[in-house]
Amino acid sequence: MKAIVQDTYGSADVLELRDIDRPSIGDDEVLVQVRAAGVDPGVWHLMTGQPYLVRAMGFGLRKPKVAVRGRDVAGAVEAVGARVTRFRPGDEVYGTCESGSFAEYAVAQEKRLASKPANVSFEQAAVAPISGVTALQGVRDCGRVQPGQQVMVIGAAGGVGSFAVQIAKAFGARVTGVCSTSKADLVRSLGADDVIDYTRDEIDCNGARYDVVIDTAGNRPLSLLRRAMTPHGTLVLVGGEHGGGRVLGGFDRQLRAPLVSMFVRQRLRGLIAKEGAEDLIVLEELIESGKITPVIDRTYPLTEAPQAIRYLEQGHARGKVAITV
Repeated sequence: MKAIVQDTYGSADVLELRDIDRPSIGDDEVLVQVRAAGVDPGVWHLMTGQPYLVRAMGFGLRKPKVAVRGRDVAGAVEAVGARVTRFRPGDEVYGTCESGSFAEYAVAQEKRLASKPANVSFEQAAVAPISGVTALQGVRDCGRVQPGQQVMVIGAAGGVGSFAVQIAKAFGARVTGVCSTSKADLVRSLGADDVIDYTRDEIDCNGARYDVVIDTAGNRPLSLLRRAMTPHGTLVLVGGEHGGGRVLGGFDRQLRAPLVSMFVRQRLRGLIAKEGAEDLIVLEELIESGKITPVIDRTYPLTEAPQAIRYLEQGHARGKVAITV
């Protein structure tokens, strides 16, 4: 089968399209014929090996432990392991995989797959698992968003942010999205009640009014974020894609947040999303009900996966980037 493979850490130049063996499955695994794959910041981190914290987390110290890139996947079940009970060949599924989704076939654990939402394309389904589940857990579990609350989503036009805006609205919140001028119309179309253009105003321009702040951008000081929150507000830090050095990247704020939270009335939480079928099913229901629509900026063929990652790296994407296989 054809796949996008890398032997060393580095820029998108290290990625190569190769013919490799089709992966085999274990008893609890599913072989998926890939129709589309999502491109998220995690792909860049695993490609470059930066920050170095990523390597220490078990993804390979000197080179990637998994050579094929990509984790978001949508496609059709080709074969199932002996203990798989929820799927059979031909079923359309979406979720995350460990074998790499930038390939014609991928292997996923049954517990990390769900039925593909029936009302969206494979490309839209493929960009939803990691970003959508992260947004869901940020809004529901860390943020504990309730109807009528004021919620700010920083990075509202990005992958996680575009889902977070829609999910917070589905939970009955009044949402303010933070984005650049060129993305304001998109954020409003997602359901945001208000938009702050960060090129003109800082996030605390409206005072301490937000019950929940979900920061997906990763570069503002905790002190500034706290100034936009109510005295008992909650801050949710998602990822660490921007800022910081090569060791921790932007993740240093997630390490400091719980310590700061011990001495203030506000709740400061770093989010590390947990992948699983339960939340994929919740996401599926939200998508099929029309409360959430995955946003895709651009779609690339498998042969142009390096270009897709370069485009995402530039930071101009509105929503997500998808790869068709």
